[in-house]
Amino acid sequence: MSTTGEPVITSYAKAPAKTLRAGGITFAYRELGPKEEIPVVFFVHLAATLDNWDPRIVDAIAKTRRVITFDQQGVGASSGNVPGTLEEAADDAYTFITQGLGYDKIDIFSFSMGGMIAQDVVVKHPELVRKLVLTGTGPRGGKDMDKVVGVTYWDIFRSVITRSDPKEFLFFNRDTVGKQAGKAFVERLKERTIDRDQPIKNKAFSTQLKAIQRFGRSTPSDLSIITQPTLIANGDNDRMVPSVLSEDLHQRITGSELIIYPNSGHGGIFQYWEKFAPIAANFLAP
Repeated sequence: MSTTGEPVITSYAKAPAKTLRAGGITFAYRELGPKEEIPVVFFVHLAATLDNWDPRIVDAIAKTRRVITFDQQGVGASSGNVPGTLEEAADDAYTFITQGLGYDKIDIFSFSMGGMIAQDVVVKHPELVRKLVLTGTGPRGGKDMDKVVGVTYWDIFRSVITRSDPKEFLFFNRDTVGKQAGKAFVERLKERTIDRDQPIKNKAFSTQLKAIQRFGRSTPSDLSIITQPTLIANGDNDRMVPSVLSEDLHQRITGSELIIYPNSGHGGIFQYWEKFAPIAANFLAP
């Protein structure tokens, strides 16, 4: 129970839709789990809105932690325009967290593009972050990361032809196991039925994609500055952000933990949510 006597919400499907104003931007966000001084802020992937987080992972962490998800500038119900670089997106996130929410210390859970933005936040503001989870992502200047554009548009084309959700192609292998995992994941994302977010606009999506390409082609960041406990996870066949880049991150971040799930792609943590969710919750335990 919370201090106000209201029950603590631990189901992402029931987390209230909220907005706040910071740095001239109206940010859409949701929060759930017990109140605490240091929350876990979730950084989401390319083209994603508040409705793209797997409730099985969010709910597992929200049992013991305050979880906050948010829409970046120009995405979903947030105002403004998507910035042209991930450094600027990191600045927006910092504004949302420090000015909007009023936190000076957080833990981060990130996936894919969100992990790239999270790295930029930690490198620029190391004092802000206590623990870091990087999944399905890679370092600035990572080998072949800039090829994400071609892979993404090809898989979107394949999904249109088969009348499927693009994430089934982008996140999962196209074998029997992968196809089943992809469909199950997409169904879980539909569990919330009230106050759903607005889908990302095509212009915002293409701007994000170009920003990732720039990130992949830019000078690597000095990740030796990251001394926080860090958990890295991916599938062994990530076509969007090559799996080898998770190993690259692991080598660059001293003391980090690395989990690679077999026979899985970009969405390995979603395919193996039954194994990964408790690991992530334990890593982020207060």
